[in-house]
Amino acid sequence: MTTNKFSEPTLLILISLAEQNRHGYAIMEDIQSSYDVKLGPGTLYGAISRLEKAGYISPIESQDRKKPYKMTTEGEIYLTEQIKEIQKVTNIGMKRLGLV
Repeated sequence: MTTNKFSEPTLLILISLAEQNRHGYAIMEDIQSSYDVKLGPGTLYGAISRLEKAGYISPIESQDRKKPYKMTTEGEIYLTEQIKEIQKVTNIGMKRLGLV
């Protein structure tokens, strides 16, 4: 049996941007080094596009061809809500396993 790591791209991208503004490749590298999850370019940029359309991230002006992004206030609120929900589910699971 293999174990699947948590790999919801939109949440991982927002968590990466919560630390600092980053361009796509830097987000991908951060996610891989932090979570050992490799997002392909299609997955990464599809998720970035969805986050931008939702108003959770926005591009930052840049002089080079790399397009950095920053998390918006709406993105911070959304990420906070999602993390709280994940914590709630995790706490229930830990209790049911007798680990707390």
